[in-house]
Amino acid sequence: MKLYILDNGWLEGDSNWIVAMSVSGTLEDKTPNIKWIKIPSYCVLIDAIEGKILYDTGCHPDAMNGYWPPGLRSTFPYYYNDNQLLVKQLELASTAPEEIKTVILSHLHLDHAGNAHLFRQADVYVHKKDYDYGKHLVNSSPNPNDHGAYVKADLEIPSDKLHFIDSDYSLSDNIKLISLPGHTPGVLGLMVHLKNEGTLIFPSDALYTQENYGPPTKLSGIVYDTVAFRDSVEKIRVLQKEYDAKIMFSHDMSLFKTLKLSPQFYS
Repeated sequence: MKLYILDNGWLEGDSNWIVAMSVSGTLEDKTPNIKWIKIPSYCVLIDAIEGKILYDTGCHPDAMNGYWPPGLRSTFPYYYNDNQLLVKQLELASTAPEEIKTVILSHLHLDHAGNAHLFRQADVYVHKKDYDYGKHLVNSSPNPNDHGAYVKADLEIPSDKLHFIDSDYSLSDNIKLISLPGHTPGVLGLMVHLKNEGTLIFPSDALYTQENYGPPTKLSGIVYDTVAFRDSVEKIRVLQKEYDAKIMFSHDMSLFKTLKLSPQFYS
């Protein structure tokens, strides 16, 4: 089994979205300067006996050309070069979109579900609560700026390909989906047991960065349920200890710079 990290470019934004209240005013400094930071966007390809599995699909290439609404383009501008397009990243791993058998969407936010349209032939696994919540938001108002971090077109997945998950679920002996609610009503983390590298845990946005993980746990700036968020972090701690696992944070640029990127792989 081979696991590839697919570089999908980067987002920029206020650091308070990543670690809540990371910059805050005081009596002595009532108007502190914010920290404008870069964060990675990436997907994971697993080449397994069961077939090729893609975890998350990154950002839509037309995000900044009208696919995302103005509010999101301003808050989380997205950048990439041509080599970071998901199709090009798959090519580096000798894979075409039509070869993907299974797509796992950790959740349906714009930077994780943006290229789901490329994989109409694949079975798509999503968390039931996140799907229901996202559908409610995008259908509750005609104004896309009212849809939070969901983009209506990203959620238009053929119903006959959808598989709803609401608890931990094993795709195989070595590939497990972990229910990690909090950031949204439902997030699917990914745990993979590799022969040489050991266990890797991809918590998606249940944990943006090492700073969120701590200890102590620090909330991110986008949280649906603060209690569930903290419970999910503690669940990850238990799994990390049990399997001596490496945590692959979703938006930690310091970590990302140390990772092996496609065409290199973990095995």
